[in-house]
Formats: sequence, structure tokens, C-alpha cells
Amino acid sequence: MISTFNDLINILQNQTNPQRLLLLFANAESTDSHNNQNGFITPVMCVDKSLSDITSFHHLIKEADEINKQWNFMFVASLSGEKDKEPTTTEAEPFLNKMAHDIETGNSINRYVIFDREENPIEIEAN
Repeated sequence: MISTFNDLINILQNQTNPQRLLLLFANAESTDSHNNQNGFITPVMCVDKSLSDITSFHHLIKEADEINKQWNFMFVASLSGEKDKEPTTTEAEPFLNKMAHDIETGNSINRYVIFDREENPIEIEAN
């Protein structure tokens, strides 16, 4: 089970093929003022990163906030390379677009690892 961002990074570093991290920062808003059980999620920004570019969860959050602070969840996926070659940013772009579409529509969001700003893993169910 992945309980921290470092758990995820360790898993990805131990994969046979090199991985590229896909990150989508989103803003979740509740439509239910009583229990925060219903709402919608809006993609705010996305980026792909080499695992070697990531020093810590907190550094990543600081870097994201320098661009836009209007997010509260980070959706994470990875893209696998081939034959010891890490995927490029160009290769990652259609997958980032798919992530944004998935978040906007609520489709297949269970395929992503989700963290809040405090690095707590989050589970979201689409209606």
C-alpha cells in the first residue's frame, strides 16, 4: 500500500523500465456543505518530471505553489519507458491530457494515486 509520496517514488525507482512521473494538480470543491461527500474536481495544472528531478514531496509542493496555489489535490501516474530509455516530455503530453480529461469527467480516476497538500493519500469515488 502506498501511504506516502516516497513510497510511490521507491516503487517507481524499482521498476524494470525507467519511469516518468505525471502530476496533475487539481482543485476539489464540495457541493455539500454538510459532509463534503459530493463535489467536483477541476484540473489546475499538470507537469511531467523525471524521478531524478524530484527531491521531496515538500519541494514539489513549493514548486507548484510558485506557479499556482489554487489546488488541493495532486493526482499522480507514471509512464514507463523502454529499453532503459526514460519517456520524454513529448511522449508524456498525451497522457497528461488524458489525465486532465479523466479528472474533468470523473472517468477512471481510481487509476491515479492522489495526495492532498499534507501528503495524505486520498481516495475519491466518481458518481
